[in-house]
Amino acid sequence: MSGTLQISLKINGESRVLHTAAHSSLLNLLRDNGYFDVKCGCEQGDCGACTVLLDGIAVKSCVILAMNCDGHEVRTIKGLGGHDRLTSRLQKAFVEHGAIQCGFCTPGMIIAAGDYLRHDGRADREQIRRAMSGNLCRCTGYQKIIDAVYEVAAELESEVCG
Repeated sequence: MSGTLQISLKINGESRVLHTAAHSSLLNLLRDNGYFDVKCGCEQGDCGACTVLLDGIAVKSCVILAMNCDGHEVRTIKGLGGHDRLTSRLQKAFVEHGAIQCGFCTPGMIIAAGDYLRHDGRADREQIRRAMSGNLCRCTGYQKIIDAVYEVAAELESEVCG
């Protein structure tokens, strides 16, 4: 392919060799290759709908150059669902708390929440609010989302302490 770069990366545990333009974002690379669970919202890093894990850290894929992901590992919500116990718990809590309406922001929200719980994880509503502040939802409001994440954080704390 003329004018493109070849990169090798792991996506959801599968080794892939893909072609990308030098200016293309990770978001566009993923969606161009069928990973539609990664949502395209603002394309400016403001809404969080495109959040994925890059080497285990939550990033907004719309502001990451695809070519910089050569040799790295990407996980989308589909790559976590069913394989990652924390993600499954968050998904269940989001449903139980009514934190899902249209569902557009949900993959990014769950990845961001999981990142918070893996790296800080305290059942502290203000900390959760700050951790989730990079993700926008136009449907549910944020209280149900905070409640869902808080519930999982509290469960994790009781498992560690109990």
